[in-house]
Amino acid sequence: MSRLLRYRRASFLIPTWLWCVLAVGGASYSAQAAAEKVFTAKQGEVLYLTLIAEGNPASVQGRFHNRSIPFFKTGRTDEFGALVGIDMADEPAPVGLKAAITYPDGRQERLYRVVVQAEKFRVQSMTLPKEQVEPDADALKRINREQERVKAVLAGLTPERLWAAGFLVPVEGTVTGAFGSKRILNGQTRNQHSGEDIAAPLGAPVKAANDGIVRLMDDQFFSGISVILDHGLGLFTMYFHLDSATVKEGARVKRGDVIGTVGHSGRATGPHLHWAAWLNGSRVNPFSLAKLAFSSPTTKTEP
Repeated sequence: MSRLLRYRRASFLIPTWLWCVLAVGGASYSAQAAAEKVFTAKQGEVLYLTLIAEGNPASVQGRFHNRSIPFFKTGRTDEFGALVGIDMADEPAPVGLKAAITYPDGRQERLYRVVVQAEKFRVQSMTLPKEQVEPDADALKRINREQERVKAVLAGLTPERLWAAGFLVPVEGTVTGAFGSKRILNGQTRNQHSGEDIAAPLGAPVKAANDGIVRLMDDQFFSGISVILDHGLGLFTMYFHLDSATVKEGARVKRGDVIGTVGHSGRATGPHLHWAAWLNGSRVNPFSLAKLAFSSPTTKTEP
């Protein structure tokens, strides 16, 4: 059978070399050919892309904004999927997305286009103790060591997908809408807030958003008691300001396992969970992950 693809739209067939489905927070769209369909996504969102590649390719690998996009087998015949992160600071503009399908006897390329739209991030002004905003020399050394450790964790790549079902919200509580907010601390402009804050009672259980491996469990200056889970293929979720952690580095966890409790350790004004996600170099809103329904059937290709 030819490796060319057949595309199904409604009840009729359109012959073409491309078939894919993109899901943005649960909504899906179909693409007929390269650059013929424009997809839109806001800063901080996650796209779920699937494509059909017949003939048992050796690998499917994507590039977006010079970031690597690893594809995985979805379990459906000839179907590959990938999570594409739109960083919260990506410039609003049309961006090309390329998928390379490698066979023993050659390679195909699929081209897509995503229009990145600006998100309206909040501006938050907060007053904190001076030592939390202007750390002394010893604290700065500690902060630098901790930041380097986190960078090393996030630079790692587990070459397999460790999860199957959709992502859970790890704790019940009040979502503050802090993701991407531009923060002013004690009158000083700081970096954008890279996670979402969920206010919850002190000691409330915090659950793993999905299957993964504990890559970091540490008590850090800013983030307090912290856990980072590796879900494979460049996807990590982070759980900060915990009161306690119940897992150890290297442990495997399942979706819904309790990994700690809500607290206000580190630089925090009250009990809450700072929940963040890192996807192949992109800082994305973890709630965008939670909206994606990976178990839902995608469009089928005609036999």
